[in-house]
Amino acid sequence: MALAPGNKLGPYEIVSPLGAGGMGEVYRARDTRLERTVAIKILPQELSHDPVHKQRFEREAKTISSLNHPHICVLHDVGSQYGLSYLVMECLEGETLAKRLEKGPLPLEQALKFGAQIADALDKAHRAGIVHRDLKPGNIMLTASGAKLLDFGLAKPAVALTSAATLTVSTPSFPVTQQGTIVGTFQYMSPEQVEGKELDGRSDIFSLGAVLYEIVTGKRAFEGKSQFSVASAILEKEPSPISTIRLMTPPGLDRVVKKCLAKEPDERWQSASDLKSELSWIAESGSQTGVAASVFGRRRRRPQVAWIAAAAAAVALVLLLTGYLRLANAHPPLVISSITPPADTRFAGVPKVSPDGRTLLLVLAGAHGRNSLWLRPLDSASAQPLAGTEGAYRPFWSHDGRWVGFFADGSLKTVQTSGGGVLTICDAPFSMGGSWSEQGIILFVPQLGAGIYKVPASGGSPTPVLNLDRSKFGDFSHPEFLPDGMHFTYSASGFETANTGTYFASLDGRENRLIAHATGNREYASGYLLFWQVNGSTGELMAVAFDPTNGKVKSDPKLVAQGIEYLIGPDEGRFSVSGGTLVFESNPTGAETGLKLTWFDRTGKKISVVGGGQNGSDLKISPDGQRVAYAKGDPNSDLWIQEVKRDVPMRLTFDTSVDKGAPVWSPDGGEILFDIALGGKRPAGVYRKSSSGTGNEEMVAQPKDSDAMLWPTDWSKDGKFILCVQGEIVSRNRGEIWVAPISADHKPRVLVRAAGAAYDGQFSPDGRWVAYVSKESGHEQVYVVPFDGDQMSKTAPFEQVEITKRWQVSANGGAYPRWRRDGKELFYVDPEDQFVAVGVETKGTSFSLGEARPLFRENFFRAASPYDVSSDGQRFLINTSAELGTLPLTLVINWKELFRNK
Repeated sequence: MALAPGNKLGPYEIVSPLGAGGMGEVYRARDTRLERTVAIKILPQELSHDPVHKQRFEREAKTISSLNHPHICVLHDVGSQYGLSYLVMECLEGETLAKRLEKGPLPLEQALKFGAQIADALDKAHRAGIVHRDLKPGNIMLTASGAKLLDFGLAKPAVALTSAATLTVSTPSFPVTQQGTIVGTFQYMSPEQVEGKELDGRSDIFSLGAVLYEIVTGKRAFEGKSQFSVASAILEKEPSPISTIRLMTPPGLDRVVKKCLAKEPDERWQSASDLKSELSWIAESGSQTGVAASVFGRRRRRPQVAWIAAAAAAVALVLLLTGYLRLANAHPPLVISSITPPADTRFAGVPKVSPDGRTLLLVLAGAHGRNSLWLRPLDSASAQPLAGTEGAYRPFWSHDGRWVGFFADGSLKTVQTSGGGVLTICDAPFSMGGSWSEQGIILFVPQLGAGIYKVPASGGSPTPVLNLDRSKFGDFSHPEFLPDGMHFTYSASGFETANTGTYFASLDGRENRLIAHATGNREYASGYLLFWQVNGSTGELMAVAFDPTNGKVKSDPKLVAQGIEYLIGPDEGRFSVSGGTLVFESNPTGAETGLKLTWFDRTGKKISVVGGGQNGSDLKISPDGQRVAYAKGDPNSDLWIQEVKRDVPMRLTFDTSVDKGAPVWSPDGGEILFDIALGGKRPAGVYRKSSSGTGNEEMVAQPKDSDAMLWPTDWSKDGKFILCVQGEIVSRNRGEIWVAPISADHKPRVLVRAAGAAYDGQFSPDGRWVAYVSKESGHEQVYVVPFDGDQMSKTAPFEQVEITKRWQVSANGGAYPRWRRDGKELFYVDPEDQFVAVGVETKGTSFSLGEARPLFRENFFRAASPYDVSSDGQRFLINTSAELGTLPLTLVINWKELFRNK
């Protein structure tokens, strides 16, 4: 039954056909509930109408839908309508492997990569007790993120039962996977499939071997003019060795594929995981195995040919040695080039050079600002994304370059560079950097204001290496292992200048001393410690000769390069080095590419920039709209105030020992609330100060937990209450909303305590409602609840106020709610950085919401308060970060030549 555009199956609206075949028709469709594009597969009538097949199909669909793997096409839903059974799957953009093979065999690098990815997908399914049974090029989709396996084991209808001897047709009368039934495509069937025997995961391994053979050679492993001849070849014949068809093939690959295609299951690889490891090992071995193959393949030539070859080799060796001796005292050439980000992306973090200096690990942000990790081999013109790394920041390589560590979603995670599932190692709410030793230890700082911890790369409980002495230091950051895996360097921000800088330490705690006053990230390579410093408006990359075994600096700093990009606050120079390879983000003119406080209208048109707000973070507009308060500073931020019409910033606080931020204006604009972070000389909590800059700072509220942050988010218009959040200010994975009376006992009451986290509380202009964000559903959504000041006074301190009503504002995720000053509109930002306006109607105790209206999309720097809205709702002041990362990376090979002759 063909479906036309506009037809509906449940909530899915057909858009266009994608293809058809013996296993059904496939359509592009729109999920009207979630507003996403999906693929719908209409199953054949024999499956839809047969109750046995249908029951098994539904049972297996439930199992397969639980397979969460980057190289398995996601099954979203199953359904039945008009007598049709259908599957709802992830809609993939790309081409099938079968289509790609029409152009010929794949490059060896791609063949090994895709083979390892499919093997990893099979391993995931086999561990769940699922056998694919129809693995072939037509069921493998090649996408931008790698290979995706389709049609995973979903109750294939049986073809006519055949005899292996005569291939005469008989009629089966049992379920699709019962013994005696053939399921699959002949050219890729295992011998046990051809014979109609029961199958396990080793049958899929045989099929993958046949696929590998074809993508490397361009020829099928088993061919024939009829099903009978193909079946006979599968049962009785061995395909020609790959190396006889494609010269220079690594011998290891011949062995791997031959073992996949063994006739007996017991003689094959016994798990897809082992197969994946072998393919990954071959890929990492590079071209050396290819050279060995070409020599080995010619060993049986006639003797005189061998003598000629030996003589030629001897001559070549002499010439090579002569050339080497001539060049022995010459310096290697200096190579400098530029690398731009892939289309529709920008650099969003410090790039990392692999240990062998051949691959760049890039942090890229897409069009909607979401970060992910990409790999860019230096011998390739393109970069490829690493699946499962969305939201990643501060990545780092394993010692052997086979794994990558990174931080995302409040956790420390790892992933193989060859692809596969992401492993979550431990909690890391907002890490300040990590490093991976040869001994398999990861060193990291889990969050701001924490010490340095270590954890096995295989997972486990973190243990402290260095505790943070909060009487001396505000924070530690950027731990970096040295080559022996026992010593490391790190950056410390001290309350006194004498304590601030780079330290040399050991895992056993016996060594820990200051070696330089430079802060931020630094890396060791080829006998030098490289670090960055600010000189005027530009960043400079410096190097000192350094002994990594005893931590001694052996020379004065040498200038390596000028004009590198850097960030103040986290103190990060955007550079990385390994061996002779150096990469850094260029900013030769010192152009302002960092954070800016920028005015936009409701259409997203840029109006102007607040000049003094360069590299500022949290911001709030004063009630009269004439001033802006924001946080800014290095290494710890202070509060600043600037008039909108005059570019004259005024500093409000002057304590450089600790971070301050999250400014909130009093209703009359006469005072500012702000937070003081952990680790300072004064207790952490919420403070108030006159906005004129006069007078002392007074504490208003303290966190209940000594290791928690507390920051303000709003001040009620009647001046009686403030809203604040106790929790994690950066990752927002932990938090509850408090209401604190500004007078009387100052002790807060809990307004919202959610299962995930709650934060971003904002009073409505009339003080009768509070908008906030909660993660209780699994992701951020904006809600509104009533607020009753009298109820606050009747609730005991630190107890939770009873709430009986609530309205959900955002449908598909939202954060950072802001009210228009007349209370008629509520704004928020959706997960795609789209600013949204929602109409609000209130009368007495009733509350209603209008339609959500998207306004414009803009990248911004996520902080406690990244934007604010003018009183009439017509202008938005946003902490923009879109320009950062648009400049190219500079790649330098043999970087020491930069200063050798200086």
